[in-house]
Amino acid sequence: LPLPRRPRGEIFAVASQLLGAARIRVMGEDSVPRMGRITGKMKKKMWIREGDLLIVRPWGFQVGKADILFRYSRTQAQYLSRRKILPSSMDLFGQPEAATPPAPSSPA
Repeated sequence: LPLPRRPRGEIFAVASQLLGAARIRVMGEDSVPRMGRITGKMKKKMWIREGDLLIVRPWGFQVGKADILFRYSRTQAQYLSRRKILPSSMDLFGQPEAATPPAPSSPA
């Protein structure tokens, strides 16, 4: 399973809005919204939907843009979540908090 290569500047991101023309608005793990561009090798092979977990590489010369390098399937994203590999800001499938049982009601 590929992971972001930190020395190359790659980060996790979530697709937030489909813009058309191979462009997608993404929210990176650094909480910076960017316009992601689907690279040529992914254009026809992988379809991206809103809410998908992605690997993106922000552009060095334009702050608000990035290249989309990889899309995780739902199963792969859940695996990364279970292994605690995802940062908490990107964890779409976080472990549910222990629900507190309802207090017993007293008869009135």
